[in-house]
Amino acid sequence: MTYILAIDQGTTSSRAILFDRDMRIRDVAQEEFPQHFPASGHVEHDPADIWNTVLRTSRAVISKAGLGAGDVLAIGITNQRETTLIWDRATGAPIHNAIVWQDRRTAPICEALREAGHEPMVTAKTGLLLDPYFSGTKVRWLLDNVEGARARAEAGELLFGTVDCYLIWKLTGGRVHATDATNAARTLLYDIHKGGWSSTLCDLLDIPADMLPEIRDCAGDFGATEAEIFGEPIPILGVAGDQQAATIGQACFEPGMMKSTYGTGCFALLNTGATPVASQNRLLTTIAYQFGGERCYALEGSIFVAGAVVQWLRDGLKVIASAPESQPLAEAADPSQQVILVPSFTGLGAPYWKPDCRGAIFGLTRNTGPAELARAALESIGFQTRDLLEAMQADWPGGGAQSVLRVDGGMTANDWGMQFLSDIIGAPVDRPEILETTALGAAWLAGMQVGLYPDREAFAGTWSRERRFEPLIAPEVRDARYAAWKRAVQATISA
Repeated sequence: MTYILAIDQGTTSSRAILFDRDMRIRDVAQEEFPQHFPASGHVEHDPADIWNTVLRTSRAVISKAGLGAGDVLAIGITNQRETTLIWDRATGAPIHNAIVWQDRRTAPICEALREAGHEPMVTAKTGLLLDPYFSGTKVRWLLDNVEGARARAEAGELLFGTVDCYLIWKLTGGRVHATDATNAARTLLYDIHKGGWSSTLCDLLDIPADMLPEIRDCAGDFGATEAEIFGEPIPILGVAGDQQAATIGQACFEPGMMKSTYGTGCFALLNTGATPVASQNRLLTTIAYQFGGERCYALEGSIFVAGAVVQWLRDGLKVIASAPESQPLAEAADPSQQVILVPSFTGLGAPYWKPDCRGAIFGLTRNTGPAELARAALESIGFQTRDLLEAMQADWPGGGAQSVLRVDGGMTANDWGMQFLSDIIGAPVDRPEILETTALGAAWLAGMQVGLYPDREAFAGTWSRERRFEPLIAPEVRDARYAAWKRAVQATISA
């Protein structure tokens, strides 16, 4: 038997998953790592934690399966996007902690650029908005705030990369400084129409172009690992940002297909095919995937807090000991209470883009308790998803968007939450047999590139549904609940 190793480097943990020749999971290894919050709105990761957890889990899953490096045909990498690292070209030493995608410290930079009238040009080139979410302003902040960084960057001593790029550089012993088109498209530095780095954007953000990695297809040659890492070299043949990898893993290859992934945040992508669709509703126009130099585009809506709201119940309020406890707690909530939680702990994402907004709870009574808060937390994910889907339908009314939403990610195991999602969006929600669609997407890229896995059409034919959730509530109830959510959001923004 031969296997594909998928490295899934996420916001709160690193995972390594072995897939066999039939794309079934053989073994999994996972390790959480610390989150660092040095100031309000600041979120960082120690690059050593990112690297060491990837190294340990990758070695562990091969060992756990009783295999050796010779049994692994190729590696696929998927990663938390927009998280930004800068390191020394010669030594590999990072100049600072990684600045995480959730971090809001560059809001003043974004605001200054917006006030100077640059956002229309930036959006036209990148499909993105001027928001701290993206990598470019994080690079600018690091160069301006780490002592000596700008001079070193201008001297060609420093490299920039998102997490995929950093892992490739480390795995190949510094021989390969490359990223894929999906990660490049999240930097504020990449022209999604021309398919390359933009000198105009680099100049705008004052970032030396020599720092930037080479851009490659999602399925391509990203070098091979150093022999001593696993015992012998393994080629790295697939790379995609986590949400694009999930889109691939869900086989959303046809225009109009939609998926929504529920991890720390929630990210919905609508495949729009070979033509980029400019959003009029503050969604993002992005790259879904790139094969053979040909780009497929998508509309994307980003929610910053999805699974993180359940973590907040567990770690912040301590009303649950583990995430699965949120389901029976929500089921036990008093139905007469309509508590609404707006979980804008790190700002509001699409379609609002309010980085300074903070969370709020509405409808509290003397009888409100942990059960009602758990239900409100799960409902907030459904409400935010409807925000995204309504914006997508408005942006692409004649594009043939399908009514079925494919879902994946850890939170989709929560049946109550998925039923509410179907209820509030008024459409079927399909949960696949393989929930690890992000890792599956990365594995398929590498396995397809090496010739082990089938082509796109045949791969799409292997997708199978584990359960479909159908809407059960009346349209007038659905709309009344959603109207209450919209009022709560506007009150939160105005606070």
